[in-house]
Amino acid sequence: MKILVTGGSGFLGAEVCRHLVARGHEVRSLQRGHRALPPHGAEAVLGDLRDTAAVADAVRGCDAVVHTAALADVWGPRRDFAAVNIAGTAAVLDACRRHGVTRLVHCSSASVVFAGKDLEGVDESAPYPRRFLAPYPWSKARAEQLVLAANSPRLATVSLRPHLIWGDGDPHLLPGLRAAVRRGRLPLPGTGANRVDTVHVSDAAEAHVLAVEKLTADSPLAGTSYFITQGRPCTLAATVRGLLAHHDITAEIRSIPAVAARTAAALLEATAKATRSRRPLLTRFLAAELTRSHWFDITAARRDLTYTPTAHSWHPWETPTPVD
Repeated sequence: MKILVTGGSGFLGAEVCRHLVARGHEVRSLQRGHRALPPHGAEAVLGDLRDTAAVADAVRGCDAVVHTAALADVWGPRRDFAAVNIAGTAAVLDACRRHGVTRLVHCSSASVVFAGKDLEGVDESAPYPRRFLAPYPWSKARAEQLVLAANSPRLATVSLRPHLIWGDGDPHLLPGLRAAVRRGRLPLPGTGANRVDTVHVSDAAEAHVLAVEKLTADSPLAGTSYFITQGRPCTLAATVRGLLAHHDITAEIRSIPAVAARTAAALLEATAKATRSRRPLLTRFLAAELTRSHWFDITAARRDLTYTPTAHSWHPWETPTPVD
């Protein structure tokens, strides 16, 4: 197939491009600049999700779209997330309909069901929260709803929900942890005993490739969402130590009481909004993610996508019994 990957020069998007090219597909990458060239012969097309004409031009002539481009951050104006993640997704859907694209794989996020409480082994029946702790999960949930509602006999859609993607070149998890380490110490809200699951970027990309290849209007995937993780939840403390050690960083974890961390986060957010200052050191969303369990049942992805996390990308720091 000829497949457009939005955000094809990004962390996940570039890996999706690599996997697709390796499978023999013709790949086009919609990206905002030439700084990061698309890998392995993919065609680069410059454009921004907020430019509907550029999106339509990129989609033209393609059989399928893998939509990974998004604004991903724990802080920022709600309008920015709405413009990129919601309106941008709407522009992709409109372009797909206009140009006869028959398959759309949307990269969502497991955070679309996170309301600040423990999520332990939940499946795709978990509801969206009434209130979100940050604009990012709110905007991703709204975008996912648009994608699933657009599923039709002419345009089959599916939404994947990867969780805490890591790997070489990770622009989110590792930089945040590295920045938090001071003099060999890492302050961590909570005890670190809460369990979380993650996904290696290679496995997250493979899930998207499987989805675009298997998605048809009459397949089980159509109009459905899927959690994508390693299926191997570990304690947060083990995960943090492992991510740092994977990059030769050692740090002593210093526990901060969870209640105190969440209270401080709320105060820091309120102060940042009132003074219009830069992002606070800790947000309510981040404090909740660091003090709550969040791991997911990936039975549906294993069954419908034949998704199988590979051994080489399991957590290199811990190999507990898989939990599905």
